[in-house]
Amino acid sequence: MELREFAERVLFATSLEEKLRAPGNITDEHPGPAIVTPAMPGRPAELRFKTQGATRDFPGAHHLENETERGRLLHFFANHELLATELMALVLLKFPAAPSAFRRGVLQTLKDEQEHTRLYMDRMKDCGIHFGELPVSGYFWRAVSAMENPMDYVAGLSLTFEQANLDFAQHFSRGFAQVGDAATAKLLEKIHRDEIAHVAYGLKWFRRWKNPSESDWEAFCRQLKFPLSPQRAKGFSINMEARRAAGLDPQFIAELSVYSQSKGRTPSVFIFNPFEEGRVAQGKSFTPVKHQVQLARDLENLPQFLCRQDDIVLVSRRPSIEFLSGISEAGFPLPEFVEDVSRLRERKIGALRPWAWGPDSVELLTPLFENVTGEPRTAQQRFNESTAMLYSKSWSADLLRNILQDTDELSSHCTANEVGAPAKTMSEALDAIAKIRSRGHHKVVVKEALGLAGHNAIRLWEPALMDSQRRWIEHAVDNGRELVIEPWLERLADFSLQLEMTAGKLKRVGFTGLTNDLKGQFQANWAAPNFARRIPSSIVAFLAEPSRTEARLQIFYDDVITRLEAELKRAQYIGPAGIDAFVYRDASGSARVKPIVEINPRYTMGRLTLELMKHVCPGSFGMFRIVNRATLKSEGRTDFVSYAAALRKQFPLRLEGEPVRRIHAGALPLNDPGAAEVCLATFQVSETDPTIASRDRIHPSTSRR
Repeated sequence: MELREFAERVLFATSLEEKLRAPGNITDEHPGPAIVTPAMPGRPAELRFKTQGATRDFPGAHHLENETERGRLLHFFANHELLATELMALVLLKFPAAPSAFRRGVLQTLKDEQEHTRLYMDRMKDCGIHFGELPVSGYFWRAVSAMENPMDYVAGLSLTFEQANLDFAQHFSRGFAQVGDAATAKLLEKIHRDEIAHVAYGLKWFRRWKNPSESDWEAFCRQLKFPLSPQRAKGFSINMEARRAAGLDPQFIAELSVYSQSKGRTPSVFIFNPFEEGRVAQGKSFTPVKHQVQLARDLENLPQFLCRQDDIVLVSRRPSIEFLSGISEAGFPLPEFVEDVSRLRERKIGALRPWAWGPDSVELLTPLFENVTGEPRTAQQRFNESTAMLYSKSWSADLLRNILQDTDELSSHCTANEVGAPAKTMSEALDAIAKIRSRGHHKVVVKEALGLAGHNAIRLWEPALMDSQRRWIEHAVDNGRELVIEPWLERLADFSLQLEMTAGKLKRVGFTGLTNDLKGQFQANWAAPNFARRIPSSIVAFLAEPSRTEARLQIFYDDVITRLEAELKRAQYIGPAGIDAFVYRDASGSARVKPIVEINPRYTMGRLTLELMKHVCPGSFGMFRIVNRATLKSEGRTDFVSYAAALRKQFPLRLEGEPVRRIHAGALPLNDPGAAEVCLATFQVSETDPTIASRDRIHPSTSRR
């Protein structure tokens, strides 16, 4: 029989008997003209593809103890083998001029796929399932059949779907063996061995045809066409040994192991843009200093800990394989990293998730708005005058003042006198300062209502204004910047409440502890067990009658959330929010709470900490910390690579759980130490409160604002 006749029968026959028959002697003397790809292969009526987009019910390994479920899984696999058989017939008919050695190899692989299909059919019959009684997917066909040349075939089928089967065949072979189905386990072992040969065959031709100046990985990524991506070339876990046996090089395997892209769910897009408050305050005249720019670049991957595996993080440079491998080994899913936003203009997007909404994020993400499927889709809906107002410390102070006026005075709470007073002119500023000092608070803090945390503020420690302080205030008000003037309070401990505003509801995410340096700039966040419901006990321990006081504070925050929800709805705000608060010592020596210092309508390091805590074992504590070069020096290190290595050695990771791994104890860096210039983010998990051991180093009880 001629190879063309055989391929036509496999591709167009409408009975399984014809499609799976393999004659012994096949020649390829008359390959004939190239055909046009049909909409679908010929199939019996019961095996025609189900409606595109219909939900697949894929049985997992945890159901394999049930014979019917085993049969359903084998039905799923048999369809994949049949699809591979049909696609190989198609490549023979589409590319008759391909090298004869290539065509002979495709023929042999096709015969293997026919045999695999028959073997699966026999095994599923033993499980009481007939091939065709369940719906089948045509995804493989839709993804590969549009191939324009043999290179597309080896990249899309051999190096993508057959490579992924190196993982699936091994995984399910072990699963069937564990439930006592030795026959199916043995079948999958055979298929696993065959797939190694199939991948090796595809790799041989891929290397022969690819651009020799490109690595295998670079050529593979470039060759794949949407909807295919390297994500489709792997299963639940990477089978390193099989890939090495197939001839894939270590760099390719390493790149694949940390690659991520959505396999179906519409992804959300995240980006770390920490300067929006400066942009809102000063407009285009705001320019971050060099150190700030370097810090933002170092930490640009941090949104990966806010998102799911199928999501996208925009970065200027992709983190290294070594770093991502360590993060993956710690149990964190890896998102897709994209270095050019223009690459997303043709993709559907579930939501846009910048660190903060503001002029810069609107400008960057506007080209993607029309692709968004699940949220407001215009710039005006995401950032406007009302949402800009949410950044103002004056607005936060007004909200707290109004709530305190409507609440019975509590001995554990601050009074309206400790709430910041707004000032838009020099006379209003001087009047506010005088009033605060008349009440016995000689130390005063003056802040710009809009500005980055820890910046744009001065402290008035002297009895009279110094000339430099007066000029600072005059300059601010003359440039139209509103001020907030408040008494300095002896801070004992900081904490935050993290929230998420959805389309109709403001929801609690949880509480974190917060530590700042002496200038009020961020150093660390930490979270305790039950963070979603409880203020950390080491925070409320400063207060009289801690349990009773915390209960009253929780009721107070319920009121805050209700009022804040109404304000956020009015501003059309959707997204994360954080409330900073602290415990302080009043003039009598008693500890009190200032429950709202400022409200941040954006992601915060506190929210990041809580997302990290979702990967921590119940009962453990977690601390997110940013280490700068000064800290390196104080701890005897000269670079972030050696610091990270020492951290891992001192606090080795202990993971628990399978298949979902959680951190029981240990520490790891959260950005790439090898690329870090000015700072390194770290996360440490322990069985005890980390603030007890670290207070002397980070001194949360002596930070001032």
